[in-house]
Amino acid sequence: MSSSLSVQFLSPPLSSALPCCKQTRLAAATTPLAPVSTDVEAARLEPRVEERDGYWVLKEKFRGGINVQEKVKIQKEPMKLFMENGIEELAKISFEELEKSKDSKDDIDVRLKWLGLFHRRKSHYGRFMMRLKLPNGVTTSAQTKYLASVIRKYGEDGCADVTTRQNWQIRGVVLPDVPEILKGLAEVGLTSLQSGMDNVRNPVGNPLAGIDPDEIVDTRPYTNLLSQYITANSLGNPTVTNLPRKWNVCVVGSHDLFEHPHINDLAYMPATKDGRFGFNLLVGGFFSPKRCAEAVPLDAWVSADDVIPLCKAVLEAYRDLGTRGNRQKTRMMWLIDELGIEGFRAEVAKRMPFQELERASSEDLVQKQWERRDYVGVHPQKQEGLSYVGLHIPVGRLQANDMDELARLADEYGTGELRLTVEQNIIIPNVENSKLEALHKEPLLKNRFSPEPSILMRGLVACTGNQFCGQAIIETKARALKVTEEVERHVAVTRPVRMHWTGCPNTCAQVQVADIGFMGCMARDENGKPCEGADVFLGGRIGSDSHLGHVYKKSVPCKDLVPLVVDILVKHFGAVPREREEGED
Repeated sequence: MSSSLSVQFLSPPLSSALPCCKQTRLAAATTPLAPVSTDVEAARLEPRVEERDGYWVLKEKFRGGINVQEKVKIQKEPMKLFMENGIEELAKISFEELEKSKDSKDDIDVRLKWLGLFHRRKSHYGRFMMRLKLPNGVTTSAQTKYLASVIRKYGEDGCADVTTRQNWQIRGVVLPDVPEILKGLAEVGLTSLQSGMDNVRNPVGNPLAGIDPDEIVDTRPYTNLLSQYITANSLGNPTVTNLPRKWNVCVVGSHDLFEHPHINDLAYMPATKDGRFGFNLLVGGFFSPKRCAEAVPLDAWVSADDVIPLCKAVLEAYRDLGTRGNRQKTRMMWLIDELGIEGFRAEVAKRMPFQELERASSEDLVQKQWERRDYVGVHPQKQEGLSYVGLHIPVGRLQANDMDELARLADEYGTGELRLTVEQNIIIPNVENSKLEALHKEPLLKNRFSPEPSILMRGLVACTGNQFCGQAIIETKARALKVTEEVERHVAVTRPVRMHWTGCPNTCAQVQVADIGFMGCMARDENGKPCEGADVFLGGRIGSDSHLGHVYKKSVPCKDLVPLVVDILVKHFGAVPREREEGED
């Protein structure tokens, strides 16, 4: 089995708007670096993993004090379920039989995540969520229709979500169907491989890539190549499947920073150097229940040709040296803290093809002073006569019929393409201007997915919540919609306010980057009885002045959130009470 992947990349042309922003710098590039460590012992830099029979495993000498998930990986290589057809045999065994053995139970609850399959033991027993790989959030009508056909057969158990990484997740899947679903995915050019557990998540890029009049560079070739490398063209790449924890990557192509670089483990920031196009690098951004960290500059620049070698070097440094004990301290930033930014940089450099890494360029291409645009609604493309139409998908939830209708609209009004966004919305690109009026009259846009949602609804994001996720403490999606509707009856807002809801401290909905965030918790009501509640966050920012929000108020009962949000909107976001607004009119 070959575990290497050779790639070649040609630099795409830059946008014509690029020269005007050469002199600007990204604010995140001035973030203080992690402290430089000077006493890292040579023994600490010994790789902790080794290759055995084509797979990478933890060495015997480093197995003391490892976490439960690492033990599961050692007991049986998860990638064999895909690369050696283990899923075929697993799918033939009844769920009851699988539950009797610890080994097969670990397959269900842990190893299948390497195939993008998440068993919903607590909330949806016997059913799986399947997460796909969808680089840059670009999908086709054929792919969308296929996914609709999969979830339709599961009736009320089947639905789909747009995720905060421009991705599809489908729900209701049962194990016996998985081999056939995997074949169907391959036929339409999709894969679910390596989308969960200790793997690289979906590569995020500019949702307007290739159609944006103001884009810096088209991110699609880069995100596609990253996905191809990470999964070895959907065949499985075991060189990067045994990481200490999950790992996120994005490629920035917009001044708006739609890609949220500061919360990724690796972010490629467009920059020129000596007349060459390439990227400065940010590393280490992540969220977890115990710690949230913004990405810091690696003080490194790579040419467009080295996007994949750099990604490979960073992943191998993390794979080789990352700690595998307490799962709350195994994300890549913990390794950066331990080695110091220069020590980590040196480890990345030694894994580059020529053991060299250029220092960062001063020619960042992202404009620092840039008002973040709204892609929801109708907007002209760089291609004359064409527009893209951003549709609001309430908290990212779709049913099979919705997906079929979106596919039809993409075919009838566009070029059969859809774009998913990190705010859980969907864009139809390449719509001829002469067709815009007819598209606006479509029932789906009038009744379900409006291109003109209210200000608060258009900025609403919510994780799965306890409807399907066993880790979530509260229900999120329906509650987020209900609270927002009630708040809108009390106040009018005149500027965008992004509200994010997450069901637990894992913060899948990224409440720390929201203007107002809600993190599920248990609270007590006025009688002292336990009830569903939320810790309320305030002040998160995205864009060139990005920073994380802070806890504004802890353990608020969910039934008390509406008046609190109304108060926050009036005090901090200039909202006007409806009674006063009507009186002034």
